[in-house]
Amino acid sequence: MTDSIRVHGGEPLRGEITVRGAKNFVSKAMVAALLGSTPSTLRNVPNIRDVKVVSELLRLHGAGVDYNVESGEIALDTTSLQYADALQIATHAGSSRIPILLCGPLLHRLGEAVIPDLGGCRIGDRPINFHLEILQKFGAQVEEGGDGLHLTAPNGLTGIAHTLSYPSVGATEQLLLTGVLAKGITTLENAAVEPEIKDLIDTLQKMGAIISVDTDRSITIEGVETLHGYDHTALADRIEVGSWASAALATRGDVMIHGAQQRTMGMFLNVFRKVGGEFDVRQDGIRFWHPGGDLNAIALQTDVHPGFMTDWQQPLVVALTQAKGLSIVHETVYENRFGFTEALVAMGAEVQLYRECLGDKKCRFGQRNFRHSAVISGPTPLHAADIEVPDLRGGFSHLIAALAAKGTSTVSGIGIIDRGYEAFRDKLTALGAAVE
Repeated sequence: MTDSIRVHGGEPLRGEITVRGAKNFVSKAMVAALLGSTPSTLRNVPNIRDVKVVSELLRLHGAGVDYNVESGEIALDTTSLQYADALQIATHAGSSRIPILLCGPLLHRLGEAVIPDLGGCRIGDRPINFHLEILQKFGAQVEEGGDGLHLTAPNGLTGIAHTLSYPSVGATEQLLLTGVLAKGITTLENAAVEPEIKDLIDTLQKMGAIISVDTDRSITIEGVETLHGYDHTALADRIEVGSWASAALATRGDVMIHGAQQRTMGMFLNVFRKVGGEFDVRQDGIRFWHPGGDLNAIALQTDVHPGFMTDWQQPLVVALTQAKGLSIVHETVYENRFGFTEALVAMGAEVQLYRECLGDKKCRFGQRNFRHSAVISGPTPLHAADIEVPDLRGGFSHLIAALAAKGTSTVSGIGIIDRGYEAFRDKLTALGAAVE
């Protein structure tokens, strides 16, 4: 399959598409199946690259994986597991960090796990250090080898008390996946509470785990001796829903998204309405459309849940280039998330980046040298350009810009988009986009 597409832009997206399970949940639920002594079934699974990666990693460890793409149902049999070497894991994982989340379940089931050296600074990367710190507190012993890090738990894993300096999703997932079978009580303060985290907790509870979530972002896990398999339907991918909704707004279109759920989209829906978009929540999804006239400039700050999620920011910024006036966006979750705007400026957008916090929320980047605030002046007509996709969310945002722009753009590196957007080429065609 070619890694680039030509987009003949300037036409509104119109039609219907379906969005299935959340990328940020499905892969973690598949890992959770490793904890069960009986088979598990996961439903509403999208056909995306991350699912393929985790499927291969599970198979390497002796699990049975049977995925029905059409029905979106995946059967996972982890009753008999085996050790896999670092080279095999690295071959299938690529740049994915999923092997880190496998460690807790594999330490419980096999007594050992490995994190492959996926290239130089990867082992020294701060998020990986977060995970290692947590696993070592549980009782894991870590040894560095030529092919990566080898973890063992000769005395088993014991519950811990841990406080996160920032409500990291990945660190919270690690605590949950490791703590459920650890001896005693595990407590986590300042935990992430995103809908995908709550869906993972629901899945683990179905397996026999005892997990309590308090209103102050604290989680208490009472370790149990064994867990069984689950039967669970994944929540819809709210990031993909927001991306297509932003595409409808940016192209002055009208898109019905089957599978979209209001309960996970509340903050996005509020902002979408403030910008001037219209939506209609239906029994089987949500319809999003541009009602005509001018869009409104807004001031916006990203935040952890229940705030406006950072993954919604990039596609919405493309729509804001078509809003009348000055929009201000303060990014508080990822320090370098505005790199994608360079391509927008090349296409005619007026976007200025600042190191200062342009908002009332103090964030971790305010006193550091990161351009984490943006001022977007609009509306500005966008013109076609040749674009190289930088990352998953930025890449889809560039695709939206190409759809909104006059003329023919070439978007290269679109294979990255397959990581999190199921059959996005087919969906573009279904919405009337002129792409080759």
